[in-house]
Amino acid sequence: MSVSSETIAAIRDYVPEVRDLTIGGRPVTPAGERWDVYNPATEEVIGTVGGASPEQVDEAVRAARAAFGPWSVTPGEQRCAAILSLADRMEERFEKLLASIVNEVGTPVSLAEFLQVRMGIGHLRWQAEAAKKDRTVHLGPYDVPVPTMSDVDHFPVGVVAAITGYNYPLNLAIFKFGAALAAGCTVVLLPSPRTPLTTLLLGELVRESDLPDGVLNIIVGGADVGQCLSSHPGVDKVSFTGSDAVGAKIMAQAAANLNGVTLELGGKSANIVLPGCDVESFAVDMHLRWSRNAGQGCAALARLLVHEGLYDRFLKSGADAFGQMKVGDPWDPATNIGPLIRPDHRDRVNGFVTEALEQGGRALLRVDTPLPERGWYVNPVLLGDLPHSARAVQQEIFGPVAVVLPFEDTDEAVRLANDTAYGLAANVWAPDLQEGRRVAERLRAGTVWINGGGAMRPDAPFGGAGRSGIGREIGEWGIMEFLEPRHIQWAL
Repeated sequence: MSVSSETIAAIRDYVPEVRDLTIGGRPVTPAGERWDVYNPATEEVIGTVGGASPEQVDEAVRAARAAFGPWSVTPGEQRCAAILSLADRMEERFEKLLASIVNEVGTPVSLAEFLQVRMGIGHLRWQAEAAKKDRTVHLGPYDVPVPTMSDVDHFPVGVVAAITGYNYPLNLAIFKFGAALAAGCTVVLLPSPRTPLTTLLLGELVRESDLPDGVLNIIVGGADVGQCLSSHPGVDKVSFTGSDAVGAKIMAQAAANLNGVTLELGGKSANIVLPGCDVESFAVDMHLRWSRNAGQGCAALARLLVHEGLYDRFLKSGADAFGQMKVGDPWDPATNIGPLIRPDHRDRVNGFVTEALEQGGRALLRVDTPLPERGWYVNPVLLGDLPHSARAVQQEIFGPVAVVLPFEDTDEAVRLANDTAYGLAANVWAPDLQEGRRVAERLRAGTVWINGGGAMRPDAPFGGAGRSGIGREIGEWGIMEFLEPRHIQWAL
């Protein structure tokens, strides 16, 4: 970790003072319902914010609509420079963005620096450069019934409603608005009401950047504001990240105006350990990955499918990994498991564990150190001896809880991996790359890592099938979500 102890001491108590919405390039005092924002590690109120009123939602959409015409025809080089100016402002406030996220999400600082801030800024810079790309496709001549030529170019879809989740407030916003701005769209951004402070700070940086007024507007609010925005007649596309249940509601609301949607939803991602693997070499990384951010990640690889011949070795090596998990103060550099976002979510996660044990499951591995007296913490646990139909195996838990099931052969592993309503991600641990590729190509998942893969690339798509959503974010695929193809044909 590159954040020094001196820096941590200087910023650990920081929370943004910004409470204004950003509409049309200016600060706007929220006129809607007010609520408290909590630090999940201390249970303390760290800010009170006000939501947008229906009139302010209208104002934000009108501002985005007014800005769309000029922005949509702004040359890509100029769009790139304007987006990069926002990335520069974010670099300048890096430490404040980091502190805000640690204090309102609870991600340990040892992880948050890269996962929550640096990765997002890097993706925004990639998206900015992608704004310069010429996406025209030249189809060539077509002679039936008369000779013609055709091109296919693309035009921006319009005003985008971008609605994000609480677990990665900065990254999830950037994945949406960065791609939309690069495509020539304008945006009204609505963060989760659980973690609005970082996004409100982002609004201040937007106002300081070279983005034209109204290109990126930021409002906050609860489900009522979300419904007002996603069903607004002035919105052309809705992009949402969150649970599949809420995603279904967003899709229904957008349907009122026949608007398209991009939905990045939940997952129950398989983590397959094939025969012949050296489980001791990757057990620590494997367990620390599914449990990072306290398991609050849609692509958490928390459904572990292990070949029966490796099962005992896997559990033994996993005990070493669990011994390296430290639950506690997210500002402690040694901590790698922070709190869950709210007490009701903590109770929901604990409910999955209790139900699994009552159904005959066992806690095969568990961190048993005393939890902090304050904060909404759950000790990581690995559940076993459950049928694949059990709720803990099939439903997204969104906490530091994993399930392990043995399999007899590769065909059974693939069948179990695909036996879920979700199709977001998977990982294959294999003794060689070729075998890993053969299994990966049989999996119904939008992203498949082999032997741990790597960091989320800014040039690769992310999204899934089934209840994991519709469409893709990130990379060229993410930008194309905000573009419409246009066929231009002429006679020769």
